[in-house]
Formats: sequence, structure tokens, C-alpha cells
Amino acid sequence: MVSSLAYSFFANNDICMVWSMLAELQTPPIVTTDLLYLRFIGDRSIQEKDFGRIQVDRVFEMQKLADNIKTVEDERIKSAIIAANNHYAGFGPGTANVFRNMLGLSDAKWQDRKESLEQEQQ
Repeated sequence: MVSSLAYSFFANNDICMVWSMLAELQTPPIVTTDLLYLRFIGDRSIQEKDFGRIQVDRVFEMQKLADNIKTVEDERIKSAIIAANNHYAGFGPGTANVFRNMLGLSDAKWQDRKESLEQEQQ
């Protein structure tokens, strides 16, 4: 009851419900605005020295969220922000691309984007 009141409050006040995927916690995939914000957050079991490649298989839980997005995408979602930190699976950009592929999107070219940003700053 309390949670449905909160979700209604969010929706009535145009507040985006953040979907978070953590080791011990998964927020319910409830859409409250036309923006979807999803965070893949790791438990810090992967040390920084080991970043740079996918080390933990998170495909099963990521696929569940991709399926949820596909279910609600026709409702009212106009845009989405999806973030993955390195602690989630070992390499945030790689995790983002795995998830993009699950949604039928092509890989983001991170090096191209970095070069583009560097040129803009000059």
C-alpha cells in the first residue's frame, strides 16, 4: 500500500522512478515518467586493478531488465539513461554494450566518442 502511494506520487509529480540493479536489491520496474533511468551497480567485489574486461556473468539479471524495458517501451517512455559502473561486471562500457545488444541496439563505439569529446574541447 505504501509503495503504491509512493509510485502514484512520483507519477503525479513527474518524478522518475530509478530502476537499480544491485547484488542484494532490485527495485521494481515501475514507469512513473516518460524517462527511464536504470543503474547497474556492483558490490565492489571487483578490485579497480582488475577493471577493463567483463569478469562477472550478469547476463541473466540483465536480460530480465531488458525484457522489462521491452514490455513497457510502448507505454510512454521517450528516452532512457542506462548506467553501468565497473564494479557491476568488471567493465562498465562492455556491460553497457551487452545491454544495448539485448535491446536490439548496436555497440557504442567508446573510443570514437572519446575522440569526439576531445575534439569538442579543443
